[in-house]
Amino acid sequence: MTDKDFLELADRYLSNEMHAEEKAAFEAFCRKDAEMSRWFAENESFLKQLKEYVAKADFKKGLQEMHHTLTESGEIVHPPVAKTISFRTKYKRVMAVAAGIAGITTLLIAGMVSYYSTKENTQTVQELNKKFEYTSRKVDELRRQVESEKYSKAPDNTPIKSGGTGFLIDGKGILVTNAHVVQDATSIVVQNNVGHQFRTELVHINPEIDIAVLKITDEDFQPVAQLPYYIKKSGADLGEGLFTLGYPREEIVYNEGYMSAKTGFNGDTLSFQIGLAANPGNSGGPVFNKNGEIIGIINTRQLKAEGVVFALSADNIYKTIDSLSKDTLQPKIKLPSGNHLKNLDRVNQIKKIEEYVFMVKSY
Repeated sequence: MTDKDFLELADRYLSNEMHAEEKAAFEAFCRKDAEMSRWFAENESFLKQLKEYVAKADFKKGLQEMHHTLTESGEIVHPPVAKTISFRTKYKRVMAVAAGIAGITTLLIAGMVSYYSTKENTQTVQELNKKFEYTSRKVDELRRQVESEKYSKAPDNTPIKSGGTGFLIDGKGILVTNAHVVQDATSIVVQNNVGHQFRTELVHINPEIDIAVLKITDEDFQPVAQLPYYIKKSGADLGEGLFTLGYPREEIVYNEGYMSAKTGFNGDTLSFQIGLAANPGNSGGPVFNKNGEIIGIINTRQLKAEGVVFALSADNIYKTIDSLSKDTLQPKIKLPSGNHLKNLDRVNQIKKIEEYVFMVKSY
């Protein structure tokens, strides 16, 4: 949220233009944070004084114009020149401020800058800016909280244990992620790139190779006829460019790197090493080659080495699905059969992929 956005929000509140729910949320936020409540009260008082100040200036300016009109018409024979000059001098700054302000938002910005821009108040300006940035961040957090609660499928009064990333391998709602992301979870919820959440159940978990298979069971989920990417059994060449999509924070994040070793930590042949930056939350995310083919799943990083990340090879997905197919009680899983991303540029590849990559939340 920009400074202008927040000022408009504050102005709508002070002008009584908010609907009841929005007003209540804003008031609750102010009550929750004592420092921001005091800051808002001070600026509300300042705004009121500034409005009165400008209104008084407009009134005096009107008197001055009337005086000038009466002088020009001859109704005032001996104009009080000395008082007119004194009047203009005394209120010159007020008239300039009033003339340069268009709308209450601009009025507040201009008034605050004018009021705090003297050398004696430099420290006050800096403190106010810090508080304003803090308030904007808090309002953004409040909005996100309201939205997430509106669509939340999380179990009541249950703290989140861990989180990561997962991606569809079957359009019917079958996902793959890391075993360590969902291990010991009693409830699992996945969230797509536009914030919609879906209840999910664990179909299979193998901690030895750190892979888990999930199934979306939520009636709000719409099955996908065809996934745009292909899961490739073989890996990549050394130095080949790779990219990932994942959820190290509350929105999907793109990152790119390269194949740096064909084996994983301590020569593990089930995984490989890639050179890119990864953070908690990227676990379970897909690794794509330049053609948009999935070649692996991010699972660990080397703590004492910057940009050293390990990923399970995609061949482990095929082995896992093959073993599940022997179990008649498990859902039949059909892996993607074709790649529709090969001739697209990176931006358009991401646009076609991102809705099938999910944030995974374990409770």
